[in-house]
Amino acid sequence: MTARLERINLAPVKGLRLQHPSLVELTRVGVESNRRFYLVSGGRLYSGKDHGPLVSIGATFERGRLTLAFPGGEQLGGEVALGERLETDFWGRAVSGRVVVGPWSAALSEYSGVAVQLVQSEQAGSATDISVGTMLGRASCERLGEELGAVIDPRRFRMLLELGGLEAHAEDEWRGRRVRIGEAVVVAGGPVPRCVVTTQDPDTGAVTLDTLRGIRSYRGLRAGRWIDFGVYFDVEQPGRVRLGDRVEPL
Repeated sequence: MTARLERINLAPVKGLRLQHPSLVELTRVGVESNRRFYLVSGGRLYSGKDHGPLVSIGATFERGRLTLAFPGGEQLGGEVALGERLETDFWGRAVSGRVVVGPWSAALSEYSGVAVQLVQSEQAGSATDISVGTMLGRASCERLGEELGAVIDPRRFRMLLELGGLEAHAEDEWRGRRVRIGEAVVVAGGPVPRCVVTTQDPDTGAVTLDTLRGIRSYRGLRAGRWIDFGVYFDVEQPGRVRLGDRVEPL
């Protein structure tokens, strides 16, 4: 079977609606616009785990201009201006950022029902998780669907790259291997531990499916704790990747 890139998932603001470009530039820090912004509330990271309906808000960030599109039709757009500097705990790792000045934080606070601040990371790629990218084979979602008796939308997992043409969980076997994707070469990493966001509908944020129970039922727990699905990667050789590109372990 020939593995190919089936979908690209980006979120300029962590937790908000995914974008699906047909082409991206993979750099040493991943896709530079991906998760460039994030939300903070009460001094801690605030995301879809806290308020699932954040996924209903669209966001674009191009040439220094940020636009948010709310489900009611309201849009906010303008050049990004930065204020105070702060550090946020990203799962035990401190990420430096600066608060975005303007109407965005107030609008996001009203939508969420809690006071939040919109923050831009000081370095592109620093507001990702463990590694700069993630990837998942669609066959793995099909296998989970068999377990749950449901169709699994891969967008639930918010992975940077979705791959077709693989056996279920074949990506798990690539750990430490170099993988060519289009013009880029990445190095596959360890498993991605999953959270409650995967139980939420990727369009509305409502909890609709117990994906965590399903994964655990046939994959078990890693170290008695982690529910894994998909893998991380880092970029060894930067380059463009496009929908339909071959995915070849080297």
